[in-house]
Amino acid sequence: MTDAAGSSILAAASLEQQELFPIREVSRLTGVNPVTLRAWERRYGLIQPTRTDSGHRLYSQADIEEVRSILAWIERGVAVSKVGSILSRTSATRAQAAPSYQQAVAGEWVEWQQQVRQAVTEFDSNQLEQAYGRVFSSYPLNLVFEQVLLPVWQELLLRQDEFGRTSEWLFLDSFLRARTLQRLQLGRRSSRARVLLAAIPGQCRELELLVTGLLLGSDALEVEVLAFGQPLEELSLICEKLQPQVLVLFSNHPPAAELPRQLRRLALGLECPLALAGAAAELGEEPLAGTPIACLGSSAQVMQRRLAQFIDGHLDT
Repeated sequence: MTDAAGSSILAAASLEQQELFPIREVSRLTGVNPVTLRAWERRYGLIQPTRTDSGHRLYSQADIEEVRSILAWIERGVAVSKVGSILSRTSATRAQAAPSYQQAVAGEWVEWQQQVRQAVTEFDSNQLEQAYGRVFSSYPLNLVFEQVLLPVWQELLLRQDEFGRTSEWLFLDSFLRARTLQRLQLGRRSSRARVLLAAIPGQCRELELLVTGLLLGSDALEVEVLAFGQPLEELSLICEKLQPQVLVLFSNHPPAAELPRQLRRLALGLECPLALAGAAAELGEEPLAGTPIACLGSSAQVMQRRLAQFIDGHLDT
């Protein structure tokens, strides 16, 4: 058997083992009506479900996650016609950083997500605490947040117009913010180098900022997350007092046209280097190219690697 033939057989076997969902079930899970799902496929090529012999669409769990990603970008103000190029860019970046074992256990994320959903649906804090503890004992911190907890949190956030979903989202959001703050506080060590992290006002939610603080940190680096709502114009004062090695700004929205000018003006008043993290960093590399401002990306491994390179002076900006 040739390598190509073997690969084809393995790919087909993998597809057969996937759970596939009809369009009405995908609509129920995501809140997007079937007409819109078909339009996204036909007009923009955003989702490519498999087809049965009779032509009915079947969606994989990866397709469902893609639908949720599309919704997240639309919620941030991106036109649906532009979402495709954004998704292809972010997917390529994350694929380069993804370790092989992450791909190998991808099928397990659905089961872990379901455990979290079940606890949230029941508003059962003990059950949620148990699921939280079990998943952290099984996988690294970055995978737990990126593959299990934040997808469920984002799903509930996007479905708040449905009865009960706002309460469920608030329940999960409150739980995760408390646990993330706890992890940040327990990880503080005065002997490590310090990085300050602040949100660009109105361009993320508090949990996203806190989780980014965790994902940026390392054994050699402590990330101090500034209070949510921190004014940008006062960051120069804080940096003067605390003297961090780097100030990182976080935004999960597409960069506005005035953002490069705003960041360059801020950088002029700082005594430390300035970097950008989050979705804005993935999409803002071109307008910020040639400036002293570093774009760190949004996935954990990419952000950590680029931040370390930036501090060492080895990252091109």
